[in-house]
Amino acid sequence: MSDEKVKLKKLLNELRGYRGRHTELITVYVPADYNLAAVAKQLEQERSTAENIKSKTTKKNVLDALERLVRHLKLYKQTPKNGIALFCGNVAEVEGQTDIKIWTIEPPEPLRTKLYRCDQEFVLNPLEEMVQIKEIYGLFAIERQEATIGLLEGKTIRVLQKLTSGIPGKTEKGGQSAARFSRIREGMAKEYYRRAAEAVKQQFFNMLNLRGIIVGGPGPTKEDFLKQGELTTALKEKIIAVKDIGYSDEYGLKLLVEASQDVLAQQEITLEKKILERFFTMLATKPHFVAYGKAQVQKALDAGAVAELILSSWLDEKESADFEFAALNINSSVKFVSEDTDEGIQFRNLGGIGAILRFAI
Repeated sequence: MSDEKVKLKKLLNELRGYRGRHTELITVYVPADYNLAAVAKQLEQERSTAENIKSKTTKKNVLDALERLVRHLKLYKQTPKNGIALFCGNVAEVEGQTDIKIWTIEPPEPLRTKLYRCDQEFVLNPLEEMVQIKEIYGLFAIERQEATIGLLEGKTIRVLQKLTSGIPGKTEKGGQSAARFSRIREGMAKEYYRRAAEAVKQQFFNMLNLRGIIVGGPGPTKEDFLKQGELTTALKEKIIAVKDIGYSDEYGLKLLVEASQDVLAQQEITLEKKILERFFTMLATKPHFVAYGKAQVQKALDAGAVAELILSSWLDEKESADFEFAALNINSSVKFVSEDTDEGIQFRNLGGIGAILRFAI
């Protein structure tokens, strides 16, 4: 995880702990490329709305928070590259006291959400999605006239490249014989498959954390591509599914993901089983290089001995985040597992937290 995402995750963990006594915690999301002056103007207008709040204390706290937000926005000449998220409000723990605080962060990925909300808690979902560990899958949709290469990152589909074949339709041109015209079309098809295979290689061959590639498209073209496209053996071995879908454009990528939900779910379960099988094998054969339970793992983290931290979804969210931060601070990898497998249930029964160590302690 990048330093930016670690920083964001720590902030989210802090903000998650605050809850206003009344609806006086303000969340503002400004998307990338959105006009900051327009947001500041909206916040100014919200002041008149806040004047209608019946509780004098709540009204004062909301007005103070809005004023701080407007002042803070004036520090920026333009919207940051990825947008900006702002959080402000009274976080005093004692009723009747005031402690107005403000947090701002420029997210590590482009912010797509525009939001203003005044509530008892901060709205964190758009940022939480950015720090989730995302599984990466290559997507390739192809038919006779076009192809689209994309990427599935978590739940987000991103188009990487589009190709066209240039293959003419079946109607003969220029009085050519049917056989000769057919040979020309087939030659162009092979060249198209070769170009497509090269494009797939350029996009995916050196991509870190690529879990697999899903191929799809209407008709037999996808199978022809796999047979004739000269795709490298390494990439062929990455193909986890071939699906029949009706389109090969951006919409085709969406259909490809929808048609592959069973495969993707199985891939996730397979990965979790491998992680836990390795953990239990180490526990049986090299127990001094394994820690489990909160006390043992915390001791190993304090000693800088953790190579890989494994956390169950069963753990309390804040507690899980604290262990994750400690692991990231000593450059440990962090893996999350569910209770959807027998191994996951067995791991939960050990406390839901374990570690493979760099050295015995």
